[in-house]
Amino acid sequence: MTLDELRKNLSTVDRRLVDLIAERQKIVGEIGRNKLTTGAGTRDYAREKDVLDMGRAQALELGVDPDLVEGLLQELIRTSLESQERDRVIAQGKGNGRRALVIGGAGKMGRWFVDFFASQGFATTVADITVDDGPGHFRTWTDAGVDYDFIVVAAPLAVSGRILAQLAVLRPQGLVFDIGSLKSPLMDGLRELQASGCRVTSLHPMFGPDTRLLSGRHLIFCDVGDPDATAAAKELFEATMVEQLDMGLEDHDRLIAYVLGLSHALNIAFFTALAESGEAAPKLARMSSTTFDSQLLVSAAVAEDNPHLYFEIQNLNKYGLGPLDALCDAAARIRETVAGGDEQAFVDLMTKGREYLALRG
Repeated sequence: MTLDELRKNLSTVDRRLVDLIAERQKIVGEIGRNKLTTGAGTRDYAREKDVLDMGRAQALELGVDPDLVEGLLQELIRTSLESQERDRVIAQGKGNGRRALVIGGAGKMGRWFVDFFASQGFATTVADITVDDGPGHFRTWTDAGVDYDFIVVAAPLAVSGRILAQLAVLRPQGLVFDIGSLKSPLMDGLRELQASGCRVTSLHPMFGPDTRLLSGRHLIFCDVGDPDATAAAKELFEATMVEQLDMGLEDHDRLIAYVLGLSHALNIAFFTALAESGEAAPKLARMSSTTFDSQLLVSAAVAEDNPHLYFEIQNLNKYGLGPLDALCDAAARIRETVAGGDEQAFVDLMTKGREYLALRG
């Protein structure tokens, strides 16, 4: 057969694949509706394992790479879950005409919450200095008023602290919560809201604005003295598969200093060292390795994110310098073992790290 004929046959197979995916998605929709009717959970890990095991076994029988088949099936499962989760959120309709205000609603995470509220049937208003005044949009949040069932503060950290304090003076009747990645700059405002009798709690989504499926993602809830308010915030996410974590305000920032502060600093140090090495990026790319490529992938994502937010995460956390000092100390100890030719000390560092990481499960 000629090359053109082979490509034509391949296109025919590709169209059949798309037809099969469309057929699969229709069945997935019926499964989702059945789960809603019966009250079954969205995710069934045992069923997913059966599907993946079946795929790998069939791939081996047919002489196809089982990793390729498993990857394809995992992507199909992910999109199926995403569709079912979205349909469940819409079906439960927590909004039912209620009103929500998202301050900072034109920002990345602000937009995520605007879409999330809108999908549940809330009449959602955006307040953000980057938008023009119009229906459902206010440049100044105070012009939007405070007569809402939910008010979300999704502004930069330092600004959010001031907004929370101002809200405490206005005393809204609805539930107020922030989504700050640090709580230290917000504590005064949160406590002023609580002291003024407002319904208030504090959230930290441990996922980015591009997240569409919440399964396997974490959402932290920090109670500020009003457990009913925290419970009401949790109820918003009942239809999703997000993993809800309860955490104290003080514990939050201490742990985030490692989870975000340390990991950000490590990646910034990595690409800073590369950028200042004098080595041409294309040359290093040609000499890439598995570890180097993986680190580059994570570092590139960090480099593309908001540097002002990352600085706030480092600078405004009262626990932030501890992990940075630990990082500097660890780098110095690695250098010391290498410079001194102390192989055993180097092995000990890696062994200790391996044992610690094994505890994560």
